[in-house]
Amino acid sequence: MSVPEIQAEELKTLLDHGDKLFLLDVRDEYEYEISNIGGHLIPLPELPKRLNELNSRHEIVTVCKMGSRGVKAAELLQERGFKRVRNLRGGIHAWSERVDRAVRKY
Repeated sequence: MSVPEIQAEELKTLLDHGDKLFLLDVRDEYEYEISNIGGHLIPLPELPKRLNELNSRHEIVTVCKMGSRGVKAAELLQERGFKRVRNLRGGIHAWSERVDRAVRKY
């Protein structure tokens, strides 16, 4: 299954324009506390039992540290019928490097 991706710069532009995106951060809580970009935290292992917190009508962008857990989360969502799902390519690290260096890398 192919997961569409979004670059950090494109995500920043969409957020700045007020586009209705749901940022789904699938990292662990301790990682989220280190740095985040304001997404809704649902750690990947909890995602299958917390799908009710998501609205399938919204575009969802999955976020993790470097991208791989975000891909897994996006695949799970696609399997469960979510149509508008993309993954932040490179995760928080890409955001930190190319959009906002104040977001800590770890």
